Amino acid sequence: MYESETKAAQKALLVAADCGEWDVEASIEELARLAESAGAEVVGQAIQQRKEYDRATLVGRGKLAEIRLMAENLGADLLIFDHELTAANIRNLENATDMAVIDRTMLILDIFASRAKTRAGKLQVELAQYQYRLPRLEGLGKSMSRLGGGIGTRGPGESKLETDRRHIRRRIQYLQEKLEHLSASRELIRARRKKEGIVTAAIVGYTNAGKSTLLNRLTAAGVLAEDQLFATLDPTARALLLPDGRSVMLIDTVGFVRRLPHQLVEAFKSTLEEVTSADILLNVCDISSGEADAQTEVTRELLKELGADKIPMLNVLNKCDLVYHESLILPEDCVLFSAVTGEGLEPLLNKIAAMLKPSRVRMTLLVPYSEGGLISDIREKGSVLSEEFTPEGTKLDAMVDVGLMKRAQPYQKI
Repeated sequence: MYESETKAAQKALLVAADCGEWDVEASIEELARLAESAGAEVVGQAIQQRKEYDRATLVGRGKLAEIRLMAENLGADLLIFDHELTAANIRNLENATDMAVIDRTMLILDIFASRAKTRAGKLQVELAQYQYRLPRLEGLGKSMSRLGGGIGTRGPGESKLETDRRHIRRRIQYLQEKLEHLSASRELIRARRKKEGIVTAAIVGYTNAGKSTLLNRLTAAGVLAEDQLFATLDPTARALLLPDGRSVMLIDTVGFVRRLPHQLVEAFKSTLEEVTSADILLNVCDISSGEADAQTEVTRELLKELGADKIPMLNVLNKCDLVYHESLILPEDCVLFSAVTGEGLEPLLNKIAAMLKPSRVRMTLLVPYSEGGLISDIREKGSVLSEEFTPEGTKLDAMVDVGLMKRAQPYQKI
């Protein structure tokens, strides 16, 4: 089961070694937001520029002494490294600082554990945590005891992590089998959607870009939308009626983030399959962020990793109400929008409609009463926008499935 969050916020000191692999300043700023999303109070940060990582502790011995003193002065009780640590790294760092130590991946897994609500979500998080912790059991012992249920420990409890590796491997196998069963059930649902001609649009993008707010604006879905990273974890699907009468199934998905842990990508594949099977993608980008370009690139790389980079995509430049945009010239695959104010709603809906294959055509028909079967088929495979009974027959304004056009054409009224 999952443990509740601690009452008092832990005070965290963020640590990074800058070897030029990525923008450390931007990354550690994001790490701070992740820590705050997990319930920690960030009291400071320490960055060391290096040519290469120290194999034992990532940062040098002198920097470690400085970090320990800094933590004591700031009252920090947790070190969060902006890197993926090995068991040996964790053990060495804890011995050198006498503090609990977690890494970026453990932090993200912790947030996911606290946000998972559905059975599938909880199973996926637990699997990802076990897969990450199995090779690190030796180094996690002190961290688990020092944290006492704090950040980095939500999910599988301490007693489970102290069991032998054979038991944990059996648990991983069990979780994988359960998720495969759920994945098969989801595949049946997706197959039924395809058979029924339901068009799907997956909402993707960087975490906290406004995906859930967009879904709420378009469909009144009532999904939790908070100004924090990974506010939404479990996918939500809602129907959207387009101006031309067609209906689209919008699917909100988990947000992406820099260096998304491989364990999460693997564990959440059954959920992320909603992205790979979508007809179109709506890539929500926070245009007000100075990191907008970098975040969009992260999204594109992850979509490529998932095999979804060939799906038609519309870039929704969200939060346009926060920036001056009147003079912006946008490419065809971009649209300005504000999920909060609704600005740009009509262009967005029209862009979505233009991207979809014409599976239905709007027609005005006068169908004789003797052809009631045709009307029934139009209702079943398309949609009737308006209906009027006249002496000559039933007058319809309808979205007609392309497979029925030949039968309907004799009764079309221009």
